[in-house]
Amino acid sequence: MAIVTASDGARLFYKDWGPKAAQPVMFHHGWPLSADDWDAQMLFFLSHGYRVIAHDRRGHGRSDQTDRGADMDTYAADVAEIVQALDLRDAIHIGHSTGGGEVARYAARAERGRVAAAALIAAIPPGLARSEANPQGVPPEVFDGLRAALSADRAQAFLDLARGPVYGFNRRGARVSRALIDNWWRQGMAGAAKAQHDGIAAFSETDFTGDLEAIAAPILFLHGEDDQLVPVEISAGKAIGLVRDGTMMTYAGLSHGLLATHPELANADLLAFARSA
Repeated sequence: MAIVTASDGARLFYKDWGPKAAQPVMFHHGWPLSADDWDAQMLFFLSHGYRVIAHDRRGHGRSDQTDRGADMDTYAADVAEIVQALDLRDAIHIGHSTGGGEVARYAARAERGRVAAAALIAAIPPGLARSEANPQGVPPEVFDGLRAALSADRAQAFLDLARGPVYGFNRRGARVSRALIDNWWRQGMAGAAKAQHDGIAAFSETDFTGDLEAIAAPILFLHGEDDQLVPVEISAGKAIGLVRDGTMMTYAGLSHGLLATHPELANADLLAFARSA
């Protein structure tokens, strides 16, 4: 397997397809998944001449099941180590959900010349959990309940999420895909229970305001208007006002998992953005 070893010894799995001289596009997956969640986008961008890279975040997929480093600073540092090992320059970084937070934290700190543009899809920035500084956020009890569900029966918790709010399959009239449910569950169960449990704090409690303000590269925000996990009004709707060079597009009726349910829409918009960046 293709592996980069982080400075603390954690082994990070990655995929790297396409011509090395082509512009790189690096994909950052959501919780609790893996690089496999980007199959449709990687094949699509590869077919349009790009070099495509995706990694399994530490504690997820085929990367080491570490009991440490489930925080955004470490996630971003791991990305920087992969970028340096592969010598990726002028890369377009695309992140979904938690991966969008990872992109924001990395891009705000990246070496000059590494980041050409960023796309955040159904992403958590600027902040998800309700607090004094974020009174419109999601109540902390929601995340406490998720931690409890994972501790009690992780397999059932992941099945419930995939059957319900991830893809909007709990909506009346939804066209339910058993294949998407199974694939989401498969990826989640491949990861480490502790890393996923600890990662809930990382995706819910991290404040990305300073990161968004620091990013100089153009940023695209894509979001489903029926996202039940990361509501658009508290995420992209606020983040767009914090960046220097941002564009926001929303999709009526689409869910948190829009990349899987409607890849033809998201892929076309991502490609147009990549070509303009």
